[in-house]
Amino acid sequence: MKSSKPDDHTQKSLKYNDPSEKAPYVAPGEGIPVPSGNRLSGELTAWSSGLCGCFDDVGNCCITWWCPCITFGQIAEIVDKGATSCATAGAIYALIALVTGCGCIYSCFYRSKLRKQYMLTESPCGDCLVHCCCETCALCQEYRELKSRGFDVSAGWQANVDRQGGGVAMAPVVHGGMSR
Repeated sequence: MKSSKPDDHTQKSLKYNDPSEKAPYVAPGEGIPVPSGNRLSGELTAWSSGLCGCFDDVGNCCITWWCPCITFGQIAEIVDKGATSCATAGAIYALIALVTGCGCIYSCFYRSKLRKQYMLTESPCGDCLVHCCCETCALCQEYRELKSRGFDVSAGWQANVDRQGGGVAMAPVVHGGMSR
């Protein structure tokens, strides 16, 4: 006879995924913790929206269609946890797109990073193939994924850290040197 009490593994999973719990403090630059899936067992989770759900966010869809470097820069800043600025990532994307005609060469690596950070499935196919065939749809999906995880993607990394209460606390400034 099986007991009605969940095993330790289930209890840990339920506790970790409880949305009412406050996220633990994370030092700036380490990331904003957003529970997703069953991280304790290493299971992959599905994307929050489909690849072809571009019109779920019409504003982002339009921006991405006309100027994908903006959306890519915003995504890259969040995925890199502020190490790469939106402007820098967007400029590199635009330069690669202008020189080669394939900004997807650069952006597919960020899809892989995003997938690994949030343990997302590689679907509907490989990251580079998704970006090469459906660049705009892939960027819109990544933007929606970050948004569904609580990020204000257009605000940038630092604004998201500040909003979560994880801003940098500085030591007091001491003026003057030692004297006798």
